[in-house]
Amino acid sequence: MLSVIIDARGQAEGLPALLSQLTAGAVDGLVRQVLIVAVHDQAGIDHLCEDMGAEAHPTIEAAGAAARADQLLILPADFRLRDGWIQSLGGHLTRGAEPAVVAGLSEGGLFSRRPFGVLVERRRLEGRRGADLQRLRRDLGLRARRVG
Repeated sequence: MLSVIIDARGQAEGLPALLSQLTAGAVDGLVRQVLIVAVHDQAGIDHLCEDMGAEAHPTIEAAGAAARADQLLILPADFRLRDGWIQSLGGHLTRGAEPAVVAGLSEGGLFSRRPFGVLVERRRLEGRRGADLQRLRRDLGLRARRVG
């Protein structure tokens, strides 16, 4: 099982669609908890958290500290999961859950950057300050390994 941290500080427009996708993972027992990183008084976040049973936190580190699962899936709010993501992530967790880059669906065309998330153990966030996805990926040395 894993806790999902969604970074919605930059843009939260895609958040409802991502939360909808994560519901299937919760039903299958893969997603234990959803934590949303948002700036204080970000429009609609408190209401969305209440509707979806998620928790709001000011930073990725604070969300990681509040996570109940040892494995964290950290995603941007505009991330879209690929078909088969539950089986892919579940299989990866079963095989040892090495930190990994999780590839999302690209909606921007052939030359657009593919969105990504990071799968990491909660302990690897401890003591970090100012974490974001790019920095986590770089600090953890995640380049080639992709799940999803």
